Amino acid sequence: MLIRGRYQGDGIGLVDDKGRVAIPSALRTTLAANAPKADGKTGGTIIIGAHQKNRCLVAYDSGYLDILAERLDRREAENTSADGEYDYNIKRRAAVGEAVPFDGSGRFIMPAFPRFYAGIGEHAFFYGVLDYIEIWDPTTLIATEDMPVVVKEMARFYMQSKGIAL
Repeated sequence: MLIRGRYQGDGIGLVDDKGRVAIPSALRTTLAANAPKADGKTGGTIIIGAHQKNRCLVAYDSGYLDILAERLDRREAENTSADGEYDYNIKRRAAVGEAVPFDGSGRFIMPAFPRFYAGIGEHAFFYGVLDYIEIWDPTTLIATEDMPVVVKEMARFYMQSKGIAL
């Protein structure tokens, strides 16, 4: 049985005009360990999609797809009515995702629609939440009511270190 690394860590990335951004080191190390390239070279593939609830992105390795599918299958089964109908949106919300390559330094091109959906501009805040990574526009994260204060302060801290007050 494969032991999966958990995503812990955070950081801010500068997004260029083509949507290229680098995954922070601590998160990149776990991502590369969870999804090593078959040829042994550095880099790999990251799946980027819209978060099921918040206006941010989720990023994960392909091994997480099986875990996600199992969880969603259980939710469908638990929410199936007597006539066999269930909420078709359970999987629709989670199925949005695009696999993109990342290089040895963690740089990847953020897909256009997910980036648009999350409102990510020049900066992307990365936050490991054990099973996956969230990618936020810092201003959107701070404005999200149900975000823990400590996470909001992380985003403020990183932006302040770039000379930007939020």
